[in-house]
Amino acid sequence: MASLSLQSLLVASACLFTTTSAINAALVGTWSTKSAKVLTGPGFYNPVNDSFIEPSLTGISYSFTADGFYEEAYYRAVSNPTTPSCPSAVMQWQHGTFVENADGSLTLSPFSVDGRELISDPCSSSTSSYLRYDQSETMEKYQVYVDPYTKLTRLDLYQFDGSPMNPMFLAFSPPQMLPTVTLNPTATATSTGKKSKRTAGASEEMNLPLNANAQHIKRGIEGSLIHRIDLNMLWWAGVGLTIFGGAAYLI
Repeated sequence: MASLSLQSLLVASACLFTTTSAINAALVGTWSTKSAKVLTGPGFYNPVNDSFIEPSLTGISYSFTADGFYEEAYYRAVSNPTTPSCPSAVMQWQHGTFVENADGSLTLSPFSVDGRELISDPCSSSTSSYLRYDQSETMEKYQVYVDPYTKLTRLDLYQFDGSPMNPMFLAFSPPQMLPTVTLNPTATATSTGKKSKRTAGASEEMNLPLNANAQHIKRGIEGSLIHRIDLNMLWWAGVGLTIFGGAAYLI
């Protein structure tokens, strides 16, 4: 019986090993579509303020590490057929782990509580929808090669159904990414999909971020000098200095 159990364990281990393969070193790096304005890392999503930083142009960016972590950033404009002059915009960010399977496909598994999505439709609403985003992905295959026209290193990703994504080009090697750990830990992952309305143009400090209770994040605004000043005392000090200055002028 013990021999049978050991044999079964070895067979299971062999099957698991053959379903994945070592990560191709050519895939490692930060990749971005032609505009190169959308890049993973702190220039797209700020985990301290839990906010997006809007790029000047739309695009897509993926980053992959040699030890199996990835990050993605999307900024897309969505056309409005009824009102062509009023498109909406979508920003998405998530990160997690990935494996390269033996058949050449990629399986991307995000950290479920970290993903974020911002949907802005200014012609139909004065507010934007800001919510958690969690979407696993399978890339049927990928290709890395030197583009014959641009002479740049190019990445072609093919989605689960074989449809190609927009080509991306190598922007950074090693990759430019946020820390490859859960940035917004919560008690449970059930808060995925929670919405937060943010008025366009409003100050971020007026809205609690979705990761407000993340204990590991230190927010610079807390305990700053301006929050330690008694504004009433400051106003009366200004009044006193004005009176003193007027009296000194008359003397």
